[in-house]
Amino acid sequence: MVEPTDDGKRLDRFLSERISTLTRSQAKRLIEEDCVTSLSSPKSQLRPASLVEKGDRFQVLLSIVKPLSLTPEALHLDILYEDKDLIVVNKPAGMVVHPAVGNSTGTLVHALLAHCHDLSGIGGELKPGIVHRLDKGTSGVIIAAKNDAAHLHLSHQFSSRQVKKVYLALVYGLFRQEKGFFNASLGRSTRDRKKISSRTAKPKEALTNWEKNETYGRSLTFLSVTLHTGRTHQIRVHCAEAGHPLVGDTTYGSEHAAARIPDKKFRSLLSSLERPALHAFRLGIHHPRTEQFLEFTAPIPDDLKNLLDQLRSIAS
Repeated sequence: MVEPTDDGKRLDRFLSERISTLTRSQAKRLIEEDCVTSLSSPKSQLRPASLVEKGDRFQVLLSIVKPLSLTPEALHLDILYEDKDLIVVNKPAGMVVHPAVGNSTGTLVHALLAHCHDLSGIGGELKPGIVHRLDKGTSGVIIAAKNDAAHLHLSHQFSSRQVKKVYLALVYGLFRQEKGFFNASLGRSTRDRKKISSRTAKPKEALTNWEKNETYGRSLTFLSVTLHTGRTHQIRVHCAEAGHPLVGDTTYGSEHAAARIPDKKFRSLLSSLERPALHAFRLGIHHPRTEQFLEFTAPIPDDLKNLLDQLRSIAS
């Protein structure tokens, strides 16, 4: 039902805001395909641009599932958990989550389409429901829903900060304290639209807790990082702006930090890592059907593990 605060909104916008599993383009398509009916005026012809009024009620048919216009690809998946509602994967560094310009094949979505034979549709399309994302260069735990109900439940958990998210990061420099936090609000940089920054015209709250695991010489720190919000590049930007960019993160200043390390052995080892040293280590959620709290852990990948072992050996 349309509340007073929604009076006068476009119908496609209203539906996408009220049904978290729908994007605005999906809501537009459902309206155009007569999958949305006005219960207040059943005979009225609805359009995406139709304006809703206070008290209006709508029925949305989400059970008409169309195949996604992507070709499934039988790529290797390291599956941590799977049931009829969700699938949890240990994503390798280098794999893109969603198809996009420049990455039209080989994505996690392509792989899930080939693997999952029990998808019931998300927002009217036969696809896995990605409820959070990892950057291309970030490895670790990622979860996807197999049906609308699971997608809605998981999306709410992420948006209401009920999810436990722990990352591992190797950064430049030493921290004086054993633990701490970053709380600088983040958004698109006013200097470079391709980057995220605290210098932004539209800041959004970003909360990051960190704790030291190990240090290597006087140049590097291995951190456990807990996210309480899910801003784009949050860990990478918070660490970089604090003067501790992630090893391998050329976007946010890693190259300059590497040049300042006096130990040639350290510098040589660090140059071998071709992606940001960031791993989504642990993810905790409430199961969308049983409400049981589940935690999934992804082992540290070989490239980071080997790097840490060698750094530890040199530092000792």
